[in-house]
Amino acid sequence: MHLLNTVIFDLGGVLIDWNPRYLYRKIFNSDEEIEWFLKNICTSDWNEELDAGRSFEEATKELAEQHPQYAEAIFAWHHRWPETLKGEIADTVEILKNIKQKNHHRLYALTNWSHEKFPYALQRFEFLHWFEGIVVSGEEKTRKPYPEFYKILFDRYQVDPTRTVFIDDSLRNIEAGRALGMHGVHFKSPQDLKFELKKMSVL
Repeated sequence: MHLLNTVIFDLGGVLIDWNPRYLYRKIFNSDEEIEWFLKNICTSDWNEELDAGRSFEEATKELAEQHPQYAEAIFAWHHRWPETLKGEIADTVEILKNIKQKNHHRLYALTNWSHEKFPYALQRFEFLHWFEGIVVSGEEKTRKPYPEFYKILFDRYQVDPTRTVFIDDSLRNIEAGRALGMHGVHFKSPQDLKFELKKMSVL
């Protein structure tokens, strides 16, 4: 293994507890209704279009026209979006802090996130300002797991993938990163992450 000099973090599900269920528990009466809605109406494929730069205004309007009986819940995805964020995942933020304080590794974030909603996160989470750079899918109009999205970060910040650890809670995204030469850690919990990073001598 080349000496690792860079750590790239995913944000949602790793450092930030984002989940649309936090919002929809206030709107629907049962978990069954929420799961049906997320599987059939505001789907993960639909949300990925928002992550890749589609406008919330346009996407929610179109979907509400297709499913008028769910219009209120669909528009909530746009207008009440901050309620989908519970807060930071404190133990992972602590790991990030340790890496930053040691100052042996460059720190970046690579996130599937709408460019419309990301400024809210930047304002709310102080630790986002600890990174040397953050590449946001909505701003680039592409997203993980597409190779060109990772390469934007490599090129912009002169990052050598073979000397990089990439942390993400999506195995699909990790596999795409490994295919480009990065060392991937599939995030399951802060404890597991700490263990893996110690093995790699990052912590």
